[in-house]
Amino acid sequence: PDVMYLLGEYSRVEQSLVNPSKVLDFNIAGTAKVVEFCRKNSTKLIYAGSSTKFGDKGENINKSPYGFTKSMNAELIKNYGEWYGLNYAICYFYNAYGPREVEVGEYATVVGKFKRQYLEGQALTVVKPGSQIRNFTHVYDIISGLILVGEFGLGDGYGIGSDEEYTIDDLARLFGKKIEYLPEQLANRETATLVTTKTRNLGWYPNYSLRKYIEDWKKNVEII
Repeated sequence: PDVMYLLGEYSRVEQSLVNPSKVLDFNIAGTAKVVEFCRKNSTKLIYAGSSTKFGDKGENINKSPYGFTKSMNAELIKNYGEWYGLNYAICYFYNAYGPREVEVGEYATVVGKFKRQYLEGQALTVVKPGSQIRNFTHVYDIISGLILVGEFGLGDGYGIGSDEEYTIDDLARLFGKKIEYLPEQLANRETATLVTTKTRNLGWYPNYSLRKYIEDWKKNVEII
Protein backbone atom coordinates (compact mmCIF):
# COMPACT_ATOMS: atom_id res chain seq x y z
CA PRO A 1 0.00 0.00 0.00
CA ASP A 2 1.08 3.59 -0.65
CA VAL A 3 -0.51 4.85 2.58
CA MET A 4 -1.41 3.12 5.85
CA TYR A 5 -3.83 4.70 8.35
CA LEU A 6 -3.25 3.44 11.89
CA LEU A 7 -6.44 4.32 13.80
CA GLY A 8 -7.20 1.09 15.65
CA GLU A 9 -5.39 1.22 18.98
CA TYR A 10 -6.82 0.91 22.48
CA SER A 11 -8.57 4.14 23.38
CA ARG A 12 -9.96 5.57 26.65
CA VAL A 13 -7.93 7.26 29.35
CA GLU A 14 -9.78 6.13 32.47
CA GLN A 15 -10.36 2.54 31.31
CA SER A 16 -6.69 2.10 30.45
CA LEU A 17 -5.94 2.26 34.18
CA VAL A 18 -8.16 -0.81 34.68
CA ASN A 19 -6.49 -3.03 32.09
CA PRO A 20 -2.92 -1.86 31.46
CA SER A 21 -1.74 -5.20 30.00
CA LYS A 22 -4.25 -4.93 27.16
CA VAL A 23 -3.18 -1.34 26.49
CA LEU A 24 0.50 -2.32 26.34
CA ASP A 25 -0.27 -5.24 24.02
CA PHE A 26 -2.42 -3.23 21.60
CA ASN A 27 -0.59 0.09 21.71
CA ILE A 28 3.05 -0.95 22.00
CA ALA A 29 3.46 -4.44 20.51
CA GLY A 30 0.74 -4.06 17.89
CA THR A 31 1.78 -0.61 16.77
CA ALA A 32 5.46 -1.58 16.51
CA LYS A 33 4.51 -4.29 14.00
CA VAL A 34 2.59 -1.80 11.85
CA VAL A 35 5.46 0.70 11.92
CA GLU A 36 7.91 -2.02 10.92
CA PHE A 37 5.60 -3.13 8.08
CA CYS A 38 5.54 0.43 6.75
CA ARG A 39 9.33 0.63 6.90
CA LYS A 40 9.80 -2.62 4.99
CA ASN A 41 7.26 -1.69 2.32
CA SER A 42 8.10 2.03 1.93
CA THR A 43 4.52 2.83 2.95
CA LYS A 44 3.54 6.25 4.25
CA LEU A 45 2.12 5.95 7.78
CA ILE A 46 -0.67 8.21 9.05
CA TYR A 47 -0.86 7.73 12.81
CA ALA A 48 -3.66 8.81 15.13
CA GLY A 49 -1.84 10.24 18.14
CA SER A 50 -3.70 11.49 21.20
CA SER A 51 -4.57 15.09 22.02
CA THR A 52 -4.17 13.96 25.64
CA LYS A 53 -0.53 15.00 25.27
CA PHE A 54 -1.69 18.62 24.98
CA GLY A 55 -3.86 18.36 28.10
CA ASP A 56 -3.15 20.63 31.06
CA LYS A 57 0.02 22.00 29.43
CA GLY A 58 1.48 18.56 28.83
CA GLU A 59 1.11 17.34 32.41
CA ASN A 60 -1.22 14.50 31.40
CA ILE A 61 1.12 12.51 29.19
CA ASN A 62 2.13 9.96 31.83
CA LYS A 63 -1.00 9.96 34.01
CA SER A 64 -2.47 6.86 32.35
CA PRO A 65 -1.27 3.82 30.39
CA TYR A 66 -3.19 5.18 27.41
CA GLY A 67 -1.47 8.58 27.44
CA PHE A 68 1.92 7.01 28.05
CA THR A 69 1.67 4.49 25.20
CA LYS A 70 0.35 7.03 22.71
CA SER A 71 3.22 9.39 23.53
CA MET A 72 5.75 6.57 23.22
CA ASN A 73 4.37 5.54 19.84
CA ALA A 74 4.63 9.06 18.48
CA GLU A 75 8.29 9.10 19.51
CA LEU A 76 8.85 5.66 17.95
CA ILE A 77 7.42 6.81 14.63
CA LYS A 78 9.47 10.00 14.63
CA ASN A 79 12.59 7.96 15.37
CA TYR A 80 11.81 5.63 12.47
CA GLY A 81 11.69 8.75 10.34
CA GLU A 82 15.19 9.65 11.52
CA TRP A 83 16.62 6.11 11.46
CA TYR A 84 15.08 4.77 8.27
CA GLY A 85 13.53 7.69 6.40
CA LEU A 86 9.98 6.53 7.19
CA ASN A 87 7.42 8.79 5.54
CA TYR A 88 4.81 9.61 8.18
CA ALA A 89 2.34 12.15 9.53
CA ILE A 90 0.89 12.19 13.06
CA CYS A 91 -2.65 13.47 13.65
CA TYR A 92 -4.44 14.39 16.87
CA PHE A 93 -8.20 14.14 17.29
CA TYR A 94 -10.25 16.28 19.65
CA ASN A 95 -13.28 14.49 21.12
CA ALA A 96 -14.94 12.94 18.10
CA TYR A 97 -18.73 12.67 17.98
CA GLY A 98 -21.29 11.79 15.32
CA PRO A 99 -23.13 8.88 13.71
CA ARG A 100 -22.52 5.37 15.10
CA GLU A 101 -20.63 6.57 18.17
CA VAL A 102 -20.67 4.24 21.18
CA GLU A 103 -23.59 5.08 23.49
CA VAL A 104 -23.57 2.20 25.99
CA GLY A 105 -20.95 0.79 28.36
CA GLU A 106 -17.58 1.86 29.67
CA TYR A 107 -16.30 2.93 26.23
CA ALA A 108 -19.23 5.24 25.43
CA THR A 109 -18.36 8.76 24.34
CA VAL A 110 -19.75 11.55 26.50
CA VAL A 111 -22.03 12.77 23.69
CA GLY A 112 -23.20 9.21 23.02
CA LYS A 113 -23.84 8.62 26.72
CA PHE A 114 -25.87 11.82 27.03
CA LYS A 115 -27.95 10.86 23.97
CA ARG A 116 -28.81 7.51 25.52
CA GLN A 117 -29.63 9.03 28.91
CA TYR A 118 -31.81 11.66 27.21
CA LEU A 119 -33.81 8.98 25.37
CA GLU A 120 -34.21 6.91 28.55
CA GLY A 121 -35.39 9.92 30.57
CA GLN A 122 -32.44 9.73 32.94
CA ALA A 123 -30.37 12.48 34.51
CA LEU A 124 -27.20 13.26 32.57
CA THR A 125 -24.20 12.01 34.54
CA VAL A 126 -21.30 14.47 34.57
CA VAL A 127 -17.93 13.59 36.10
CA LYS A 128 -16.91 16.27 38.58
CA PRO A 129 -16.05 19.08 38.45
CA GLY A 130 -17.93 19.59 35.14
CA SER A 131 -15.69 22.51 34.19
CA GLN A 132 -13.46 20.32 31.99
CA ILE A 133 -13.11 22.04 28.62
CA ARG A 134 -13.30 20.05 25.39
CA ASN A 135 -13.22 20.81 21.65
CA PHE A 136 -15.85 18.48 20.20
CA THR A 137 -15.22 17.54 16.57
CA HIS A 138 -17.64 15.83 14.19
CA VAL A 139 -16.35 12.56 12.77
CA TYR A 140 -16.88 13.81 9.20
CA ASP A 141 -14.55 16.74 9.90
CA ILE A 142 -11.98 14.30 11.23
CA ILE A 143 -12.28 12.17 8.09
CA SER A 144 -11.78 15.15 5.77
CA GLY A 145 -8.71 16.13 7.78
CA LEU A 146 -7.28 12.61 7.61
CA ILE A 147 -7.66 12.51 3.84
CA LEU A 148 -5.78 15.79 3.44
CA VAL A 149 -3.02 14.72 5.81
CA GLY A 150 -2.74 11.39 4.00
CA GLU A 151 -2.17 13.21 0.72
CA PHE A 152 -0.05 16.15 1.80
CA GLY A 153 0.98 15.84 5.48
CA LEU A 154 4.55 15.32 6.56
CA GLY A 155 5.81 14.97 10.12
CA ASP A 156 4.17 15.62 13.48
CA GLY A 157 1.55 18.08 14.72
CA TYR A 158 -1.60 17.72 12.58
CA GLY A 159 -4.38 18.46 15.04
CA ILE A 160 -7.92 17.91 13.77
CA GLY A 161 -10.24 19.72 16.14
CA SER A 162 -13.12 22.18 16.14
CA ASP A 163 -12.61 25.71 17.48
CA GLU A 164 -15.85 25.41 19.48
CA GLU A 165 -15.13 24.89 23.18
CA TYR A 166 -17.61 23.53 25.70
CA THR A 167 -17.33 22.52 29.31
CA ILE A 168 -18.94 19.18 30.11
CA ASP A 169 -21.56 21.13 32.07
CA ASP A 170 -22.28 23.24 28.96
CA LEU A 171 -22.59 20.10 26.85
CA ALA A 172 -25.12 18.61 29.27
CA ARG A 173 -27.14 21.84 29.23
CA LEU A 174 -27.46 21.61 25.44
CA PHE A 175 -29.60 18.52 26.05
CA GLY A 176 -31.77 20.40 28.56
CA LYS A 177 -32.03 17.63 31.15
CA LYS A 178 -31.27 17.34 34.86
CA ILE A 179 -27.58 16.87 35.70
CA GLU A 180 -26.23 14.36 38.22
CA TYR A 181 -22.59 14.58 39.27
CA LEU A 182 -20.23 11.60 39.57
CA PRO A 183 -16.95 11.49 41.55
CA GLU A 184 -13.80 12.80 39.91
CA GLN A 185 -11.74 10.34 37.89
CA LEU A 186 -7.99 9.86 37.71
CA ALA A 187 -6.17 11.35 34.69
CA ASN A 188 -9.24 13.36 33.67
CA ARG A 189 -7.70 16.47 32.14
CA GLU A 190 -9.15 19.94 32.66
CA THR A 191 -8.09 21.52 29.35
CA ALA A 192 -6.29 20.67 26.10
CA THR A 193 -4.51 23.11 23.82
CA LEU A 194 -5.94 23.13 20.29
CA VAL A 195 -3.16 22.57 17.74
CA THR A 196 -4.55 22.81 14.19
CA THR A 197 -2.30 25.26 12.33
CA LYS A 198 -0.53 22.66 10.19
CA THR A 199 -3.80 20.99 9.23
CA ARG A 200 -5.45 24.29 8.34
CA ASN A 201 -2.45 25.15 6.20
CA LEU A 202 -3.39 22.14 4.07
CA GLY A 203 -6.82 23.71 3.50
CA TRP A 204 -8.77 21.91 6.22
CA TYR A 205 -11.50 23.56 8.28
CA PRO A 206 -14.41 22.19 10.35
CA ASN A 207 -17.89 22.24 8.82
CA TYR A 208 -20.00 20.92 11.69
CA SER A 209 -21.29 22.52 14.90
CA LEU A 210 -21.91 20.50 18.06
CA ARG A 211 -24.79 22.74 19.10
CA LYS A 212 -26.58 22.29 15.75
CA TYR A 213 -25.86 18.56 15.77
CA ILE A 214 -27.57 18.15 19.16
CA GLU A 215 -30.46 20.46 18.22
CA ASP A 216 -31.10 18.51 15.01
CA TRP A 217 -30.79 15.18 16.82
CA LYS A 218 -33.32 16.24 19.47
CA LYS A 219 -35.78 17.34 16.77
CA ASN A 220 -35.44 14.02 14.97
CA VAL A 221 -36.01 11.86 18.07
CA GLU A 222 -39.00 13.97 19.07
CA ILE A 223 -40.55 13.40 15.63
CA ILE A 224 -39.95 9.67 15.89
